[in-house]
Amino acid sequence: MSGPEFLKVQGLAKAYPGAKEPVFEGVNFDIAQGEFVCIIGHSGCGKTTILNVLAGLESATSGHVFMDRREVAGPSLERGVVFQGHALMPWLTVRKNIAFAVRSKWPNWGRAQVDEHVEKYVKLVGLSGAIDKKPSALSGGMKQRVGIARAFAIQPRMLLLDEPFGALDALTRGTIQDELLRICAETHQTVFMITHDVDEAILLADRILLMSNGPQARVAEIVKNTMSRERTRATLHHDPQYYRIRNHLVDFLVARSQDLSHGRAPAQPVTVSPGLDPEPAEPRPEPIPLRRIA
Repeated sequence: MSGPEFLKVQGLAKAYPGAKEPVFEGVNFDIAQGEFVCIIGHSGCGKTTILNVLAGLESATSGHVFMDRREVAGPSLERGVVFQGHALMPWLTVRKNIAFAVRSKWPNWGRAQVDEHVEKYVKLVGLSGAIDKKPSALSGGMKQRVGIARAFAIQPRMLLLDEPFGALDALTRGTIQDELLRICAETHQTVFMITHDVDEAILLADRILLMSNGPQARVAEIVKNTMSRERTRATLHHDPQYYRIRNHLVDFLVARSQDLSHGRAPAQPVTVSPGLDPEPAEPRPEPIPLRRIA
């Protein structure tokens, strides 16, 4: 980890009315200040629900989320969210979309101060030339950049990303990934991100949470990314650790796919020690295994 414990999730579970089993249960993990964490798992394991609970947009059935030792009990400008869709107001320009969020955070700021702040973050995502355009005049990738700029502009203590690049083409996606890496390096932002892209997780994340299948999904494994934090998309595949980490993540997802296709029960969490075969986890309050792949 890169800093002291900042976010702590304890015994989180979510069950919807009428459902026989919870979507997920016994979810435990923590995130350090300045850490970038990705979560991966098949559809139906509750990734977006977990993110919404962290954001305060949804309530868990049981369990707790603490940020900086205070329980999350509702939405807050301390947590910025970037959704799968850009969620921009189509009648407002880029400048005004971001200014709306900035005024919500600092209602006493004057127009000049708001404009200066907005322009700083628009420049950060490389959209200064489009600052007075409306969303209809922007490409999909540019709209997502505006959403990222808006989230960063309120200077949240934590950034929550729900597959923000999923609908973009590979080239645009790669460009924005690079922008996100650069911005996070400059701001030391704490990030929790949902992704289905293994390579994206390896590029961006310090740790990767692997979810078992739902219902009754859990954090089955936590993989620490031991590659250099200076990694880039261009050099990623040259690192000898890359294929070991990637193969491990893909093997996990393939095994979960086979569980789904054969109707098998969710895999139970396992504890993995360096150099040892997996063993069943002993019952404990936070049964989260940690796998370090060097």
